[in-house]
Amino acid sequence: MNESLKLAVVGVGALGRHHARILSEMEGVELVAVAEPNEKQGLAVAEACGCDWTNDYRTLLKSVDAVSVVVPTFLHRKVGEAFLSNSVPVLMEKPLTSKVEDGEVLVRLAQEHGIPLQVGHIERFNPGFQQLADWTSEPKYLRTERVSPYAFRSMDIGVVHDLMIHDIELCLSLTQEMPSRVEAFGVSLVGGHEDVVQARLSFPNGCIADLTVNRVTPQPARTIQCWSDAGCAIADLTARTVQTFSPSEMMQAGQLPFELAQAGIQSVDDLKPQVFGGFIDRHQFQATDTDALTAELSSFVDCVRNRHQPVVSGAHGLAALRVAQHVLECVEAHQWDGVPDGRTGAKALLKHYLGQTHSGEETDAAAA
Repeated sequence: MNESLKLAVVGVGALGRHHARILSEMEGVELVAVAEPNEKQGLAVAEACGCDWTNDYRTLLKSVDAVSVVVPTFLHRKVGEAFLSNSVPVLMEKPLTSKVEDGEVLVRLAQEHGIPLQVGHIERFNPGFQQLADWTSEPKYLRTERVSPYAFRSMDIGVVHDLMIHDIELCLSLTQEMPSRVEAFGVSLVGGHEDVVQARLSFPNGCIADLTVNRVTPQPARTIQCWSDAGCAIADLTARTVQTFSPSEMMQAGQLPFELAQAGIQSVDDLKPQVFGGFIDRHQFQATDTDALTAELSSFVDCVRNRHQPVVSGAHGLAALRVAQHVLECVEAHQWDGVPDGRTGAKALLKHYLGQTHSGEETDAAAA
């Protein structure tokens, strides 16, 4: 295929407009249209990108080679099903869908039509994560943190589908297996859905993953820590820096600082400055400044053009969605008072703050 691929973007809000901008500038791609129900927003993006605007994505089903779908999560199945049923490859923003059964439908349609279905787990294209993944193998402990201020977007989903699903997918990609046990609890802070969740995933190979997410914090942070036989690697996914810690030749030769101190072979004052550099090798790397969204979209275009399997396929997105569902089930089942007839679920503390007369239904209605 030497001709330009005709692509469209469905949904050009805060994130979708960047999909449109990047695709409009990509070599070998013709951005033919954006679909957006908000006429003012749609026309503005279309004009900036030099393409058409439509308020109905269904007008594009027969006129594009592929589509990037960046709509609210509750619309993912409806929009994705329309394009996949017409043999149009889809890049679906994460999460794949809001429900596992809906994700299964999209994965099945992509398989039946033999076309790529990619899920927008953008962190797989983050150079910081890629460097961490290259350095390590067979992790035995993972720890992730992903926190941010409340953005008043993605309010149709909670923090598990909004933020944690990124780290779930990263853990699955590193361990290459599904967890055998899931534990979690969470809290709704501002109403609507869960805003803070702590989860632990236990894997058959012995790996443990602790995941922390919070979308109501003053300062954002995105980190992942990985322990393996090679040592420990810590990646700051925002700064794209990676620190690695591994045993030095001294350590591997059996010179352990604890034993040297206990035996009086060396003084504690002499040993302290040798911990890092002498006994533990420490290195810091700065990953490239490659734009992850551009890399993700370029990878999708390559999959469409050459019929490759995506780096993050529908099956990968579905696996992450299954784990996310288990996490949510644990969050709702958590007994805050430790007894079966006590408070349960993410809204237990919110209801307490608001008073016992404020029902869950009233809370939902106020957040809607």
